[in-house]
Amino acid sequence: MLRQLTVFLFCCLVSYAADAAAHVIITEPDQGMAPLYGLLRSATRMIDVTMYELADPIAEQLLAQAAARHVSVRVILDRNRELHNNQRAFDYLQQHGVEVVWANEQYEATHQKSIVADQKIAAIMTLNLTSRYYPTTRDFAVLDSDPDDVAAIEQVFQADFNGAVKAASTNSDLVWSPAQSVDRLFDLIRGARTSLEIEAEELSDSAIVTALVDAAHAGVAVQVVMTYDQSYAQNFTKLVQAGAQVRIYSPNAALHIHAKVILADYGTPDAAVFAGSENFSVASLEKNRELGVIVRDPSILTSIHQTLTEDFRAATPW
Repeated sequence: MLRQLTVFLFCCLVSYAADAAAHVIITEPDQGMAPLYGLLRSATRMIDVTMYELADPIAEQLLAQAAARHVSVRVILDRNRELHNNQRAFDYLQQHGVEVVWANEQYEATHQKSIVADQKIAAIMTLNLTSRYYPTTRDFAVLDSDPDDVAAIEQVFQADFNGAVKAASTNSDLVWSPAQSVDRLFDLIRGARTSLEIEAEELSDSAIVTALVDAAHAGVAVQVVMTYDQSYAQNFTKLVQAGAQVRIYSPNAALHIHAKVILADYGTPDAAVFAGSENFSVASLEKNRELGVIVRDPSILTSIHQTLTEDFRAATPW
């Protein structure tokens, strides 16, 4: 009965995405994992997963259960950095009828976090399927039912699953690394005219920092929220000196900022938000396999803006 209810609620969510807009936002840890588990439970034909780190017994069981009911389940797991953490899930899935492969070693890491169900809906996520982090990390997942987006994600998945090299799609919504994330994110930052609201786990790319400094100098209201890391202290100071507002959470705080989000020009007709797996580092933008999406749906912009505003207010000024 619980499974049927979860699937029903998820189908309602998918129906809403199809009827009202192409995208639905899931905010973590606020909403919990039920929507993403519902995505796995709802599949009747296929599930394709690309995951940097998989250490969630419930998600693993759901994938195995899907395979047992003759759903085609394929999974790509990172090996270059997460072999140790992923080995248990790899072995479990392989033993339970899931087609699981290690990611192409040509990438410094396969840091992408995505799920596609029935070639109809994709979850493009900032979070890994790693259950120990769910209660404490700020993350987002975008449920994307745009047919062009889903088809493009599937084309790249097929190549990655086979160990081939495929150029990322030119689809204007999707943000791929290592192909074109640099251009897409720089266009978003440099195109901002009124505001930039950012949450990030990493901020080591000097070109990104420079673009944010330039935006602040140009009068754009730049707000950055992160969990404190000493290695970014110099960049925090540069941003503050340029007029940006930087606020941080202690590493011991109840909330850890793991999201990778840029919200530009909220409240204007040109507003857009990026959410995805890309950290703001050279490795993430230029060497890893990553996936994000740029969304303009008003309801998602409002939801993310509200979350970023609340997180900003609760953090400590740098």
